[in-house]
Amino acid sequence: MRDLGSIGIWAFLDMMPARESQRLARLVEELGFGALWIPEAVGREIFTSAAVLLAGTEKLVVATGIANVWARDAMAMVAAQKTLAEAYDGRFLLGMGVSHEPMVNAVRGHAYDKPLTYMREYLDKMDSAPFFAHEPAEPPERVIAALHPRMLELARERSAGSHPYFVPPGHTAVAREILGPGKLLAPEQAVCLQTDPVKARAWAREHMKIYIGLSNYRRNLENLGFEAADFDDGGSDSLVDAVVAWGDMDVIRERVGQHQEAGADHVCLQVIGPDMTHVPTAEWEALAAALL
Repeated sequence: MRDLGSIGIWAFLDMMPARESQRLARLVEELGFGALWIPEAVGREIFTSAAVLLAGTEKLVVATGIANVWARDAMAMVAAQKTLAEAYDGRFLLGMGVSHEPMVNAVRGHAYDKPLTYMREYLDKMDSAPFFAHEPAEPPERVIAALHPRMLELARERSAGSHPYFVPPGHTAVAREILGPGKLLAPEQAVCLQTDPVKARAWAREHMKIYIGLSNYRRNLENLGFEAADFDDGGSDSLVDAVVAWGDMDVIRERVGQHQEAGADHVCLQVIGPDMTHVPTAEWEALAAALL
């Protein structure tokens, strides 16, 4: 696997023209971050988007956070993974996951049933899928977006590691214990470079409102000790502060250190602004200066 470095950027780039997202990927590369993680939800198709970003960069790893296994069959997943890995000299990393019941049932029209079994069988199909095309120089790696113990165990057994999303450092410690040594652990960490607690928590709650309504994320946070009341009214201060690191650069540096001490190899920083249209170039520059 290509070295991701200790810090990466996780970003929604779908709200801008593709050429502009490509320019921002070059900026992430120039600032010295090792990887750029991009999502798949109801916007751009993730492999197409990754190809655009890879074409505009030279060294940066572009990683999917995450490619939805319900969006394409296993043969298509492998074909896309190998095509990008071969074309861009191993700079593509496949992060994949089972998504969430509302996204799978209501949005995509599938049946979200036994996601762990579905993922295991999907991996079997990936491993046996034919690919009659020029192979990458090295077999490409995959990581699984895993929150709960059995999915983390599957990530340990069948992948290069895990990319947990929407998690505090306490989850990183649990994930490392289950994954064991030698597996990549790359948690996403939301950060808000805003020192006013009222503004910072308001921005954080706006970011969190979709996620705390999804049972996979909520159940994971409950397993880490949060109670039902913590999810009321957009999230208690303690929940907000656990999920989103806000404040000055010392606070951000401390939170990254907590993930690293808990066992993270690579921390993916997602900058939270006042709304989805905010382009955090100034924050990326500040983070690079302070952390790289």
